[in-house]
Amino acid sequence: MRRYRGTPPNLPSRAETVAAVEGIVSALFPRHFGPPGLRAREVDSFVALKLSESLSLLRRQIELELRLAGEREGAAHALTRHATHIIREIAESLPRLRALLDADVLAAFNGDPSAKTVDEVVFCFPGVAAIIRHRVAHELYRLGVPMLARIIAEKSHSETGIDIHPGAQIAEGFFIDHGTGVVIGETTIIGKNVRLYQAVTLGAKRFETGAEGQLLKNYPRHPIVEDDVVIYAGATVLGRITIGKGASIGGNVWLTHSVPEGAVIMQAKATEDIFVDGAGI
Repeated sequence: MRRYRGTPPNLPSRAETVAAVEGIVSALFPRHFGPPGLRAREVDSFVALKLSESLSLLRRQIELELRLAGEREGAAHALTRHATHIIREIAESLPRLRALLDADVLAAFNGDPSAKTVDEVVFCFPGVAAIIRHRVAHELYRLGVPMLARIIAEKSHSETGIDIHPGAQIAEGFFIDHGTGVVIGETTIIGKNVRLYQAVTLGAKRFETGAEGQLLKNYPRHPIVEDDVVIYAGATVLGRITIGKGASIGGNVWLTHSVPEGAVIMQAKATEDIFVDGAGI
């Protein structure tokens, strides 16, 4: 079934979207992701030039997504105005994003005894790479360009093994240790100073359907994780439940109900039966 009448609009470019966001990342962290040998006196001019190039490239991709979504069909000037407004919002958000990311990097450095320097954390930690790109992708999602946001999220997923939907709301000081196999769903809300380990899932318990059996969308279906929570490796947390402030969720726990502030949730211990000469004790 064709969605469009006549010639369909051009799709956004995955390559150009990724290039634009990687340019923004290099402007956020010019010493780490800028050109080799960048001197202190050159940083401001590099950041200004890189942001100008990257935001211009991204504006064009935003315009393509807006057209694809059928917004203001045929009104090119209105599309351009809307895309420019979104780019302005993203540009104005960058100081706030950098402050959030500084807290994320510090949480990773303070939370991992293997981390020797902050530079190592920024360069090498997959959880940090994932949250940097998530914070940019989330701004795109919030401002109404979910396809571009998803392109960035899936590119990051492919490179880090960490799957964060761009709709997830994540406060400052977030740290994913190791990271491989972590999944964070679209309507997840995560508070301050939360730590996750590898293979944690923050997912939906079930999918609601409409009268004709179609999947419903855009309703809260993922967990709320309050401040200072730790969730250990392999835990699966499902549904619109709340993990209270300061709670600890043990490894490989399957959790589908809310837990109060400060709770410690562990797997039940297996019971051992001991047999002597064929008789159970």
